[in-house]
Amino acid sequence: MSTKKTILITGAGSGFGKAAAIGIAKNGHNVIATVQVSPQVTPLREEAKALGLDNLRVERLDLTDPYDILQAQSWDFDVLWNNAGQGEAGPVWEIPLDLVRRNYEINVFLPWLLTQGVVRKWIDQGVKGKVVFTSSMGGLFTPANWGTYVSTKHALEAFAEALQQEVDKYGIKVQTINPGAYYTGYNETMADNPFRWLDESKHLTRRAELRKGFDDFFATPEGKMDPQEMIDRMIEIVPAESGKFRNVVPKVIEDMLKAHQTGAWDNTI
Repeated sequence: MSTKKTILITGAGSGFGKAAAIGIAKNGHNVIATVQVSPQVTPLREEAKALGLDNLRVERLDLTDPYDILQAQSWDFDVLWNNAGQGEAGPVWEIPLDLVRRNYEINVFLPWLLTQGVVRKWIDQGVKGKVVFTSSMGGLFTPANWGTYVSTKHALEAFAEALQQEVDKYGIKVQTINPGAYYTGYNETMADNPFRWLDESKHLTRRAELRKGFDDFFATPEGKMDPQEMIDRMIEIVPAESGKFRNVVPKVIEDMLKAHQTGAWDNTI
């Protein structure tokens, strides 16, 4: 058991964030579980109360609201877990660029704005905190039709690696968590997103072909893994005082990514 921490989690209204927030609080840490929209606040507060988790505080933190970000930066905590995110899928050569920009805003620029303020506050106050980023297996490779989303995670990987080197002298630690394609509904929702803009009268990509590619992936064991394994690891990793910088789960995906990166050196056109 690590020393008792106070952990701010973004994107705790559903999926990994919600389940891990509850699990981390059950382990005795203080948790500030933040959700994107106000209607998510009361149900999570009521769930925490029913579980007897008076150490789980629920607040709204919409990263697109600058006042929410300023308020969050004023709270006291020693672990920031940037978990909130959104995904755009579809062929990168046809996706509207405004959707690409928006995906970067939500997954990269706004979490980084939050992080910059928190890190500076910690440095000024002498807090030896930790920043954790939910990246993705897609932060380490790029499959066709997922390029927009995974490129935001590639960017997060680069920022996190730079940050780790830059703030080490202040005693601030940095980690990434790289989940495989666990079945939380997140990837499935992302796979639906292209069909709101993909127009066969304008685009060459066929809707049925794209849908089949997504469906075929989700039909594989690697495309629909039980998320409890990842949740259990997040509950361990986020509060821990030591560990690996990059945390890919499960091991079979870590091995696949290492093989892919090795093979990339011999890729031909």
